[in-house]
Amino acid sequence: MTSTPLSNGNSRRYGVTHTKASDIVEFENLMSLDGPLNSSVVPRWQRKQMEKQQKAFGDNGNFVASENNENVCNLSLNESTSSIVGNPTKKHNSFNEKQGAVNGVGDRFIPNRSAMNIGLAQYTLSKDNTSITTNTNAIASLNRKNSTDNTNDQNDLALNQVTNNSTSFTCALEANLLKINTNSTIHGSEACGNNDTDSSQHMKNAGHGLENVISTNIDSECSSYWATSNPSETRVLAFKKKAPAPKEGHTNSLQVLYSATRNLDASSSKTTKTNRHIPSAPERILDAPDLMDDYYLNIMDWGDSNVLAIALMQTVYLWDAVTGEITELMSVDGDDDYITSVKWIQNNGPHIAIGTAAATTRLWDVTMQKQVRSMNGHSSRVSSLSWSNYILSSGSRDSTIVNHDVRQRNHHVSTCQGHEMEVCGLAWNPEGTILASGGNDNNLCLWDASTILGGQEQRTSSSRPGIYSPRATLTDHRAAVKAVAWCPWERNLLATGGGTADRCIKFWNASNGALLNSIDTGSQICSLLWNKKEKELLSSHGYSENQLCLWKYPTMVKVKELKGHTSRVLHLAQSPDGSSVVSGAPDETLRFWNVFGSTSGKKSSKIDRNLNGNLSVVNTRMNRPMHIR
Repeated sequence: MTSTPLSNGNSRRYGVTHTKASDIVEFENLMSLDGPLNSSVVPRWQRKQMEKQQKAFGDNGNFVASENNENVCNLSLNESTSSIVGNPTKKHNSFNEKQGAVNGVGDRFIPNRSAMNIGLAQYTLSKDNTSITTNTNAIASLNRKNSTDNTNDQNDLALNQVTNNSTSFTCALEANLLKINTNSTIHGSEACGNNDTDSSQHMKNAGHGLENVISTNIDSECSSYWATSNPSETRVLAFKKKAPAPKEGHTNSLQVLYSATRNLDASSSKTTKTNRHIPSAPERILDAPDLMDDYYLNIMDWGDSNVLAIALMQTVYLWDAVTGEITELMSVDGDDDYITSVKWIQNNGPHIAIGTAAATTRLWDVTMQKQVRSMNGHSSRVSSLSWSNYILSSGSRDSTIVNHDVRQRNHHVSTCQGHEMEVCGLAWNPEGTILASGGNDNNLCLWDASTILGGQEQRTSSSRPGIYSPRATLTDHRAAVKAVAWCPWERNLLATGGGTADRCIKFWNASNGALLNSIDTGSQICSLLWNKKEKELLSSHGYSENQLCLWKYPTMVKVKELKGHTSRVLHLAQSPDGSSVVSGAPDETLRFWNVFGSTSGKKSSKIDRNLNGNLSVVNTRMNRPMHIR
């Protein structure tokens, strides 16, 4: 680096110093790279060459007695001799360091473990050899007393000691692996190195002795192993004799276990899940003349006694599924009066509730063929009914719900006000804790039994019924909510269906009012029924397909579509055993479908229970249509 000459004052002012000529020469020499580059690390090719030379020296049994070889031996035996042999001052690029890297000591960058013999070290530590201990102590005491004058004698003694240890270890290893007799000459005191003879001569004698022992003591398998050209393909360890045969009658428990598992897996892989056959045609068709075409009525119900009740205009008919008999139960008087709803009591009871257009709710005993009582409370027609034990809830066009206790003379327990239009859907959950109501105002209301029925046991004849509001009002539907169905196998799961403007089946969590799912069916939903045996849901539709659809829950995949009605299917009812479903439509027909039948796929006669509780067999074949009147 050069600079422009300046005065001393200016150089001090601007911080510029003069450059000496010696610095420039030294810098140019560094940049020229003409001289040799000295490094303390021996190149790999030189180490390989030195290692080959060292191996050649070892094979010939000749050891160089130079100062460099003395240093190599000292480095490989112990660190204490390095302070005695050679110059204690360290020099760069010395032959001693190169020889140390070659003989397994390693350098700073590439570790070399060729000098490590873990097996020999373990054998030396575990073997109780007093001669080795004596020689080792002698070497240590000799190192402490003598200096560099006795270096050659120490190296010879240490080298002989290492050779003796290695030979002893080799002898023990051969005796264990090749089954050689330890009393043979190869394991004598001379072979094991208990004297101070030349190590190369020991190895030669040991080799001849080993060949003689192998030729006499090793079996045919070992001989074939040594004779093969590729030992990696031959088994070194093998049983000389086969395993003893088991006793007669012995059974291996593990074989039985795994055989059974294998057979089970094979049988399970072959068997496939059989799909339930769902007939597309109805099993039976009944004529139902004068069935009203009114979406908001609920005029059909199948009771636990296996009797179907159907209201045709002003008359209620009973059809016994066991005997096929038809009975006219009751009729209403007046041109403006007609039957608007029917509902069987639960638990196989003989009573049925009947709602009329005259705003009355009548209770009839079927076995006695007479009316038990008539209950008021509404100002318009009673279009929906639902039982919860002895509590009968009735929904009316006056937008109210009245709860009746049929056991008491003062039957009116409470009134529920939450809808603005006719209550056309009404259902208690199986536990009797929540009442769900659907109305023509497109709303779904949830009522808690603890609220609307609280304290009815303490009521007196002079007590006035209370008026309650719903716990939750759900407004997701966009049309009248008539189809209301509680899931029989999952608690708090409620399914509802909307009318023509909505066409959706919605699933709710009744405990918190959350909407779980909504499916657009494409047509008006008139009624919903859950399968009691499988996770399925059946829906009946109106405009424009007039079909029944079977859905798989919760995926809501359409399993089957049943067609046959020529008018909208307003009503659905399920048999007590849950296998058959009857559908009613204004086309004046009742059609029975085996939609929830058994999964076996075999046609079998249904076992039903009649009014007296006796089991009987019903033939499901139909010879001709059965007329109700």
